[in-house]
Amino acid sequence: MSPSKSTRSSRLREEPRLTANTQLSLTARVVDRLDKIPAAAWDACAGTDNPFISHAFLNALEISGSVGRGTGWLPQHIVLEDDAGELLGAVPLYVKGHSQGEYVFDHGWAEAYERAGGRYYPKLQVAVPFSPVPGPRLLVKPGSDDAVMRSALIGALTSTAEKSGLSSLHITFCTGEEAAELVEHGYLHRLGCQYHWANAGYSSFDDFLGTLSSRKRKAIRKERASVAGIDIRALAGDDLKPEHWDAFFEFYMDTGSRKWGRPYLTRAFFEAIHATMREKIVLVMAFRDGTPIAGALNLRGTDALYGRNWGCVEDVPNLHFECCYYQAIDYAIAHGLQRVEAGAQGEHKIQRGYLPVETHSAHWIADTNFRDAVADYLDRERRVMRNEMQELGTLSPFRRVEND
Repeated sequence: MSPSKSTRSSRLREEPRLTANTQLSLTARVVDRLDKIPAAAWDACAGTDNPFISHAFLNALEISGSVGRGTGWLPQHIVLEDDAGELLGAVPLYVKGHSQGEYVFDHGWAEAYERAGGRYYPKLQVAVPFSPVPGPRLLVKPGSDDAVMRSALIGALTSTAEKSGLSSLHITFCTGEEAAELVEHGYLHRLGCQYHWANAGYSSFDDFLGTLSSRKRKAIRKERASVAGIDIRALAGDDLKPEHWDAFFEFYMDTGSRKWGRPYLTRAFFEAIHATMREKIVLVMAFRDGTPIAGALNLRGTDALYGRNWGCVEDVPNLHFECCYYQAIDYAIAHGLQRVEAGAQGEHKIQRGYLPVETHSAHWIADTNFRDAVADYLDRERRVMRNEMQELGTLSPFRRVEND
């Protein structure tokens, strides 16, 4: 595998006019700051189901300095407009100087390419930074021809990648439908796994527990009972106060420093999301004698609760399970949400009712030799992943009717 030489750039050039299969004339361009795009125009493409692709969330990352120069995440978003300048499509795109904060790990690819004499970084990344939350990445305004618009966005992405001279383009945690379309355009498909809890119309947590095997039901009740002396509250909307964010940021910094060395999110980020989207925030806080000791940050979508960050300053057995998993289930049941997505990794979630589901990403590789090597790896990895998910499914805590 001998990588080809090419010039590199950390800033992308504006893309030319595109003509879709219809008579619609579209122009794709690169925008280096989300606040250059009206929030209403971006959100008309992003929709309201998933808060992580909203203008408020992505812009909060930028204005807080959590992404931008010096972070390894340089915003270079693609927007698609018609002749009247109306925004019809968009993609959250970044030039990455490393592989941190992505949760679809490609460190091995980078090492292999650089051992062969290539330069893997910088690369292009379509993602929600620091958020392993599946959802749409090719954002299309309703009323447009979705297939045509997504094809145009993929064309703009590929053209941008080719002209950038960078090693690769990665679209992570996209939908399965998007992954299939990207494969049709020559991208490589990567399969992943997360653990989600599904609401089967439960009326209460006990109703949910009633669907589990006796042993798992008793284990969860024992875990919840062990933290009964801790005051745990789910705070949302106007119930959230600056002192709650002060405490949670302390938890986040303490835990993040131990896990990653340098936490990704700044204090200003939490201020920004409080100001612009607190109605979509559910912050689970744990107090001992009135003093906050732990917290779990969730965002609420139309039909799902998304668990994101956890932190603590006191090590209490089972408190993580209570704040991150059981409180999320309680909230989802009480508010009629269809599922809880508890983030990346963690087979321990299965015994608590969070079952494995597929996640998807798509990858464009500039160098032909390197692309072939990655394609072979991904073919084998998908087979292993599907077998592994089948095995994980056998660990389900839900009781089997015939054996009950």
